Amino acid sequence: MSDSDSHAHHDHADQNHASYGRDVQEGLAPITRELRELIPDVYKGFGGLHAAAFRAGALDAKSKELIALAIAITTHCDGCIAAHAKGAARNGATEAEVAEMIGVAISMNGGPGTVYGPRAFTAFREFKNS
Repeated sequence: MSDSDSHAHHDHADQNHASYGRDVQEGLAPITRELRELIPDVYKGFGGLHAAAFRAGALDAKSKELIALAIAITTHCDGCIAAHAKGAARNGATEAEVAEMIGVAISMNGGPGTVYGPRAFTAFREFKNS
């Protein structure tokens, strides 16, 4: 493969690169709305739990979002990555903070952390830069 062929292949791959932020959330939205209508009490209960867990206390909201993002990487949950990357961005996390958190996640997860960590960083950048 020539350098130009390699470059063309690389560009094509970038065009097909998945978004781990908005695209994941948009893909889940229709079925989530449908499910929420069928099991509203479950979603209401989860919403209350989420609000209580993420309310600032001894830990601020940014720290809680970074913890949640690390757990999302660990559990390989793209929807969770999108939600908590957005939360981290909204709560003032910096790229350096997210990168260091991903370093800890990689340390704790090994190889899978090197796959889901970059997904989380991509999602964070999508939300931070918008």
